[in-house]
Amino acid sequence: MTLSDLSDYVQIFGILIAISGGVFAVIQLLEFKRQRRDAIVVELSRTFYSPDLAAAVAVLHTLPDGCSAKELRARGLEYERAAVIVTTTFETMGLLVYLRVANFEVVKGLAGGMIVVMWRKLRIWLDAVRTEQSQPSWAEWFQWLAERAAVHKDEARPAYVAHADWRP
Repeated sequence: MTLSDLSDYVQIFGILIAISGGVFAVIQLLEFKRQRRDAIVVELSRTFYSPDLAAAVAVLHTLPDGCSAKELRARGLEYERAAVIVTTTFETMGLLVYLRVANFEVVKGLAGGMIVVMWRKLRIWLDAVRTEQSQPSWAEWFQWLAERAAVHKDEARPAYVAHADWRP
């Protein structure tokens, strides 16, 4: 074996190492993205275990759909506080979905029905707040998310019906 042959083998070996490094880097990036997605899902899930959100939803579910700001406020400060908690929580989720940080299917599966129901109850109140505050973008991502969820949520076939034959 000549020095030239050895040099060729070293170059080939170097190229293989570089390719292997590139493949390893791509695999690591994909794994990082998967871990990031999983972490976001866990954090979104924790949102629904929040005592504040649970209490707010429990208070607001008694409201009629399209409740006016006057009617909501007449029920007491607890109702408006609950509306702000629900609105800001779903506002955050809406922006995260729009930016593709959070997966829409996960958010829809976790809370799509609740988001749609809360939107139906709070939309008139939200319009009043936007007008009062001269802030038309207030809760814009909550509205955006609720409208997307309403279009894509199959309420006629909830998960317990649609996936009744699912087996692990």
